[in-house]
Amino acid sequence: MTVHLYHSDAYLCTFDAHVVRCWSLEDRNAVVLDQTAFYPTSGGQPHDIGTINEMSVVDVYEENGDIVHLITGNLPLGSVRGQIDWQRRLDHMQQHTGQHILSQAFLAETGAQTLSFHLGKDTSTIDLNTDHLSSEQMTRVEDRANTIVLQNRPVIIRSLTQEEVPTAGLRKPPSVKGTVRVVAVEDFDLSACGGTHLKSTGETGMIFVRRWERQHKKIRVEFLCGWRALRDHRQKNNAILHLAQSFSIGEWELLEAVERLQAEVQSCHRSLKTLREQALDHEARSLLSEAHPQDHWKIVVKAFEGRDPQEVRILALRLVHEEGVVALLGAVNDMGRLFFARSSDLPMDMGELLRETCEAIGSGGGGGRANLAQGGGLPSQEVYGALALALQKLTS
Repeated sequence: MTVHLYHSDAYLCTFDAHVVRCWSLEDRNAVVLDQTAFYPTSGGQPHDIGTINEMSVVDVYEENGDIVHLITGNLPLGSVRGQIDWQRRLDHMQQHTGQHILSQAFLAETGAQTLSFHLGKDTSTIDLNTDHLSSEQMTRVEDRANTIVLQNRPVIIRSLTQEEVPTAGLRKPPSVKGTVRVVAVEDFDLSACGGTHLKSTGETGMIFVRRWERQHKKIRVEFLCGWRALRDHRQKNNAILHLAQSFSIGEWELLEAVERLQAEVQSCHRSLKTLREQALDHEARSLLSEAHPQDHWKIVVKAFEGRDPQEVRILALRLVHEEGVVALLGAVNDMGRLFFARSSDLPMDMGELLRETCEAIGSGGGGGRANLAQGGGLPSQEVYGALALALQKLTS
């Protein structure tokens, strides 16, 4: 079994070892060392990356007690030197130690127990066994967690025997039997964990909850610690300053300015909608004045290039508000669309007319009710011929 150097020293970056087994695995080579500082994916924490003899380590996992390293090159049996990517390791230790502090803070302030933990590339999450958290509760939890950080309490790793576990005061029962590795935040939290952790809470940096949401009967909390929290703050602060400068106001006035702008935009949308409806009414009257007259009814035929098909459909419905009107309209864009409508006092079947027209020109399709039908899927240049054919069918 591989000796887990990361358990005895999470700050170890460079180490010497021996390759005891190697083999090909798909497009990578797999290597087992007699000892390693590379942490494998486990317990919600991703694996370390780095190099072995300057060959990149792209994945690490545990298999039957051995730590398997997937590398980009070939390594023979013998002595090697490993190098951990320290920035990734430190980031993972900040997030994982921060999670222990945050989980205990949730338990202390709200009674909510952590069900699971996931350390992601950009953010981390914990799932809590509750279906409600208020903003006031979240503020108390954040304050409690960051108080523990600022107190710079020691983080101590130790082992418990199976007999010691029931009375040790662990935050939750361990999932393993036998000797249990535990992480203790002095006088605050005690949890079974095999991950890598900091030596003191102060190294965690700020613990910041970005958001939380209900998922089924649990709450998922997304949080950031340390450098991640600083980068997030910096990005948001830059965005706020940029927006405030664009409005020529102070950043403390930004929320009020945005709310005022939203109200103005909604008012503009309402005004624009009214103007569009008036324009469509005017256009409908103009088209009716140019309609093809029949005995006791009239036909409006028109193809619109580059126009929103939905607006053409609305125009067709406006035209047939009047009695004795048939509207044969088309939209010419990347593809052609047809809209056939008739007034409620006329007997024609627009759905049947549309199907017959598409069959006759050999492209497109669609259907609808007797008073309104629409179709598409025909080449744009076919729209004009389709409208002419439908007009001929109606007038014949």
